Amino acid sequence: QVQLVESGGGLVQAGGSLRLSCAASGRTFSIYTMGWYRQAPEKEREFVARIYEGGGGTSYTDSVKGRFTISRDNAKNTVYLQMNSLKPEDTAIYYCNVRTTPFGDYWGQGTQVTVSS
Repeated sequence: QVQLVESGGGLVQAGGSLRLSCAASGRTFSIYTMGWYRQAPEKEREFVARIYEGGGGTSYTDSVKGRFTISRDNAKNTVYLQMNSLKPEDTAIYYCNVRTTPFGDYWGQGTQVTVSS
């Protein structure tokens, strides 16, 4: 099992920045990828960004490319999402996601991000 604790959400004006953190504990040695998803009101949960173990490759959804950066600190088993140039449409609950070998899929409790116009 892997436990996830998220932090860093809040209220920010458009154009501002926030950094989300997600700390993993438990069977962290089996983690092979960490990522972020978000869910806006009355919308389905969508992929935001992901980072892979080993080479540290990353992927982003098109709407956040150039504005968001995902990174990790292996020593702390923590993944970060630096969000710059925030827009009102980025308002959502952001969820940390961790996948482990062989078939583990874990979610954080979610953290609210609200961007005012």
